[in-house]
Amino acid sequence: MSINRVNISGNLTRDPELRSTGGGTQVLSFGVAVNDRRRNQQTGEWEDVPNYVDCVVFGARAEPLSRYLSKGSKVAIEGKLRYSSWETKEGQRRSKLEVVVDEVEFLSRNQGAAPQQQGAPAQRYNNAPQPSQQAPYAPAPQPAPAQYPAQQNYSAPAPAAPPVSAPPAADVYDEDIPF
Repeated sequence: MSINRVNISGNLTRDPELRSTGGGTQVLSFGVAVNDRRRNQQTGEWEDVPNYVDCVVFGARAEPLSRYLSKGSKVAIEGKLRYSSWETKEGQRRSKLEVVVDEVEFLSRNQGAAPQQQGAPAQRYNNAPQPSQQAPYAPAPQPAPAQYPAQQNYSAPAPAAPPVSAPPAADVYDEDIPF
């Protein structure tokens, strides 16, 4: 069994680049700088050494996400690694490792984003496939009361249904439970 999961947090190194494939799939590419803390061998001081990670988002969520990300935005990314290799026109062999993003959490405010209340949780963007997209719960609309003439007779309300009785109590003892 192998596991291919990546979790990183850092700042965007450049503005995201949105493009489309020949088939119409939207692709959003951006870089994230992730610091690694190391001790300098010569001075003995701790230093932050940046690692630059290329990230890519595919599909319909790429375009909306591009409106909320910009250079310097602090994000947390969850996704999986993908290795790509190719040959340049000059015949040189190239390769890179990038993160295919499943989820983005916005850790800092962005000028283009909707304002966030202080103390409110960070916004999340989930690119993982969802089994079903359900609308949030909303109560069923109630019909508007009908307009009745002032002299109409009303009947008495219907009697209420009898209360539902609870099922009889069962005799359950700890010894009956198989664990």
